[in-house]
Amino acid sequence: MNASEKRIQEVLGEDLHVSPNNLRRYRTYLKKSVKFPFRVTGTEDFPWEEPYVMGGWDEEEYEELKKTNPSYTDEFELLDILGPEDYDLVAVIRRTSDKQVFQIGLSWLTCAGKKSANHTMLKDYSIWKVNY
Repeated sequence: MNASEKRIQEVLGEDLHVSPNNLRRYRTYLKKSVKFPFRVTGTEDFPWEEPYVMGGWDEEEYEELKKTNPSYTDEFELLDILGPEDYDLVAVIRRTSDKQVFQIGLSWLTCAGKKSANHTMLKDYSIWKVNY
């Protein structure tokens, strides 16, 4: 068992499956443990961006849509973590450039500060969400 798995097990106990109950437990842990707000970015292109990033869709349209939608290339402040929806926790984020507020799955985000406790907790959550 690696260090991330040990920390995840400390949060959830023996049942590591992604479930509504475990999502609520993970949310409770994160809300008590992380220091809000903190800077985050996308781990990869957000779901709405995929056709534009992978190619074939209009680049000008993509740039226009990025003005009103969150993009993985933007930097945000993570303001809050809401309850589970579609087997992910919901992150409330504010784009630093124009202060627009959005909601997106927490597993789509990574901490901008790589050497912080917040980074470790967010990374562990994403590892758990993807692998269990």
